[in-house]
Amino acid sequence: MSARRLGLPRRAVSQILLTQLAIAAGVVALATGLFLAPLSAQLDDQAMRRALAIAQSTAADPSLATALLASGPSARTPVQTSAERIRRATGAQYVVVLDLNGIRRSHPSTDLIGLPVSTDPSDALAGHEVMEIDQGTLGRSARGKVPLLTIDGKIVGAVSVGIAYDSVRERLLGAIPGLLAYAGGALAAGALAAFLLSRRIQRQTRDLAFSDIAGLLAEREAMLHSIREGVIALDRAGRVRLVNDEAARLLGLTPDSAAAVAGRALDDVLGPGRTTDVLTGRVTGHDLLTVQGSRVLVTNRMPTEDGGAVATLRDRTELERLGRELDSTRGLIDALRAQDHEHANRLHTLLGLLELGLHEEAVEFVTEVVGVHRTTAEQVTEKVHDPLVAALLVGKATVAAERGVPLRLAPATLLPDRLVDPGGLVTIIGNLVDNALDAATGSAAPLVEVDIRAKGHTAVLRVRDSGPGVPAARREEIFTEGWSTKQPKAHRKRGLGLALVRRLAERQGGTVRAGEAADGGAEFSVVLPEALR
Repeated sequence: MSARRLGLPRRAVSQILLTQLAIAAGVVALATGLFLAPLSAQLDDQAMRRALAIAQSTAADPSLATALLASGPSARTPVQTSAERIRRATGAQYVVVLDLNGIRRSHPSTDLIGLPVSTDPSDALAGHEVMEIDQGTLGRSARGKVPLLTIDGKIVGAVSVGIAYDSVRERLLGAIPGLLAYAGGALAAGALAAFLLSRRIQRQTRDLAFSDIAGLLAEREAMLHSIREGVIALDRAGRVRLVNDEAARLLGLTPDSAAAVAGRALDDVLGPGRTTDVLTGRVTGHDLLTVQGSRVLVTNRMPTEDGGAVATLRDRTELERLGRELDSTRGLIDALRAQDHEHANRLHTLLGLLELGLHEEAVEFVTEVVGVHRTTAEQVTEKVHDPLVAALLVGKATVAAERGVPLRLAPATLLPDRLVDPGGLVTIIGNLVDNALDAATGSAAPLVEVDIRAKGHTAVLRVRDSGPGVPAARREEIFTEGWSTKQPKAHRKRGLGLALVRRLAERQGGTVRAGEAADGGAEFSVVLPEALR
């Protein structure tokens, strides 16, 4: 049944406050009852023990037994006088002395002297001490009974002392106001604590109802596991609080490992690297690029009020691939545009030769032009047998020629058509050649040389350029995601090419390093141990 049907407030903080107040009131009432129950029994026991003590003190007077034996039942005997004196001195309800027949020898009501007692005196006359609460002629009382002995220890009667039960009740009722005052104080303290706690909960829950909170949690779960963007939540200590399905996929976590990472430090889950540094906030900024496995990710991180953070991940792998294809397409377009002008010039030259009747010179001119392009393609396919890699190098050679940078293959280059992952090698060569062309353009003697060799199952790639080279102190830094000396293009960001080269090489168990070419410039070496079948 809902809170609305019961007439309860909808807001979570109000329901919590009422619940806490009810619990506090119930606890106080229970504690008060548990305290009063033993208090009543304790007061009864104290009254009976007091009555017994008065009876013992009375029976301890040896003259009382002598007076009992020497006189009969009368209101003027020493027994009645002594008993009344003790009653008035102790505040007892009655002090009754009786003989062996159970006949009263003393009583506050003198008309009852000489009559049998109203309760059974046999236990006391048998020599036993008795404590009890019973109903008598003077009403309900706490009683103590002891045998009355002579000096030589002979039982001649008994002494019965009663404490009015009304006095016990009065003591109990007198303790209740003080107890209620303490209970009220405890209840007030509990109510204040409940109010303060409810105020804090009100701030933390944004004054929402329980149904709203449940709805938000359900929507949160549905949203986190349905969106195509990775989400990772961290606490203030950098431990993982949440990983949604997309984040697990992008980071390469299996479903079992994704469920087990909660509560673990991100450094332990992903290991050291730029991705971990970005997600934990050690590297700051917006739309930070990082490479995880073979994926290019864009990461943003937003701190939360409790000191933690929420990081989002977007997959830019396809976008980066399309951007590189766009770069290649633009390069080819530029090359074709330049070739168009050159082709027009060649056609004009050919037309002029034909109009002048120089037919042999025209044939030689056409043969020379066609031969240059044919020679380049033949040289590549003769040394590189894999069609993808060969096509890439022919295309790069055309672009390089239009940029005024010769692209040549090393004499020892030889790559058989047995590649395990030709697409990965194409990406590696393409990135390294593009960087080499950028570096060599504008140098004194521009040149880019590609050397590919096969040694058993291992492929070794070297790309040299005539550019300014890479300083020794920065030869590791250049493989970091986001590091680049070039201006970013409008459609994509820089600083990913070399990072992808390293990740692709490491994925195949290989290595990549930057060095210095023999004639100056930079030389990048890639070793792929299991690249060939």
